[in-house]
Amino acid sequence: MSGGSKPILALVASTAALALAPDAAEAGTVVAASGPSAGTYSVGTQISDTQRITLREGDVITVLDGGRTRVLRGPGTFVLAARTNAGSRNTALAALTSRRPQARIASSRGVPGADGETNPNIWYVDVATPGTICLSDVDRVNLWRADKTGEAVYSIAPAGSPDDAVQVIFADGDGLARWESALQLRDGMTYTIGRAPDDEAVQVTFRFLPDVPDDGEALAQALISNGCEVQLAQIVAAAQDGAQGEES
Repeated sequence: MSGGSKPILALVASTAALALAPDAAEAGTVVAASGPSAGTYSVGTQISDTQRITLREGDVITVLDGGRTRVLRGPGTFVLAARTNAGSRNTALAALTSRRPQARIASSRGVPGADGETNPNIWYVDVATPGTICLSDVDRVNLWRADKTGEAVYSIAPAGSPDDAVQVIFADGDGLARWESALQLRDGMTYTIGRAPDDEAVQVTFRFLPDVPDDGEALAQALISNGCEVQLAQIVAAAQDGAQGEES
């Protein structure tokens, strides 16, 4: 075989692989996986409606599929399209990912805060949770706290630049405060957030999402690709809370 034929064969093989890959518009997204097959169905894996999902004893995977949530438990073999009635529209997940302003901050299922309260929206920045946070709107950054007792003053500064800190004030009884300051947010930059002067500050790295997907699967993929595990954990908790489990 001539050397010139190899690139052509590689191109054909690549094209065939793409043809066999699940179409993102027709695929569910794995948002949580545990058990012996977790490596096969790792977080972020896309599964087409007709793909056979073979799970072993102890396997549990959570899939966002067409706006519905599916929790599959092994052992058994599953096909997403075969049980369209098993998944349910998840209102908790819809509320968690909504970008519409909420007039009242209430508790909902998510990642528990220090006082048992949970962050009701993935776009609210939990002042007590470190990690990478994706922002849908850099002009409307809301900070959230679990303990609403008393007025609280939080300091925010670029990591390593405490002199550039600004303050955000939570009123007594409020769980939400708007971050409005001259501090310029930058994509990929790390900031420290802490309650002055007593609490130890946490470090938060912000990533910007210029185009926020409307459907849950694409949003989960965006969070995964940007390393926003805190928000993905919130989505997983809400998804599992509102899903019906499926067993073979």
